[in-house]
Amino acid sequence: MADYTFYTNPMSRGQIARWALHEAGAGYEQVLVDLKAKPAAFLTVNPMGKVPTIVHHADGGDRIVTEAAAICLYLAEMHPEAGLLPNDAETADYFRWTLFAAGPIEQAITSRALHFEPAPDQEAMAGWGSFERAIATLDGFLKGRTWVCGERFTMADVYVGSTVDWGLTFGIIPPLEAFVAYAERLQARAAYKAAKAVDNALIEEMRK
Repeated sequence: MADYTFYTNPMSRGQIARWALHEAGAGYEQVLVDLKAKPAAFLTVNPMGKVPTIVHHADGGDRIVTEAAAICLYLAEMHPEAGLLPNDAETADYFRWTLFAAGPIEQAITSRALHFEPAPDQEAMAGWGSFERAIATLDGFLKGRTWVCGERFTMADVYVGSTVDWGLTFGIIPPLEAFVAYAERLQARAAYKAAKAVDNALIEEMRK
């Protein structure tokens, strides 16, 4: 049995987790989930019925991890040999910007895509404030940086990078210079290419 069972659908945030699995060098068995007819076994693992979900078949028993950001951070912890964890000086940026992407940026993108952005007098109640403020904050951080933690790629880049890459692809995140350059660096990585090749092939099969 592989170390991980990976519940996913290629047209979902499962692409983030697959890339993380490849960066970590983790052995996994995929279970493709039909989002319109979710199997009972999957709903037992994750009653929310959301992908991605991983089950780590650890020595002490199975461990279930949901939420793409949590999966990324968990895999980095379980596979320290992959070199994806931060050192002490990088830890603040590592957690801050991973969770900024999982919180304010994710919410800003979703609200923009679904057309329910807060009015100016509601922004104080919204965790992302406004789309413009959230995007400008991330842009300001990435300017002049190679990776989230400086000059070294970490698991934070899988999650932050996936958010930027997806947002640019679908035209929701503006093609600012820092974002485009960052996405190009990510796309050049071997693990990114390998993971995307798997998901792209699955998408092609689904469209036949």
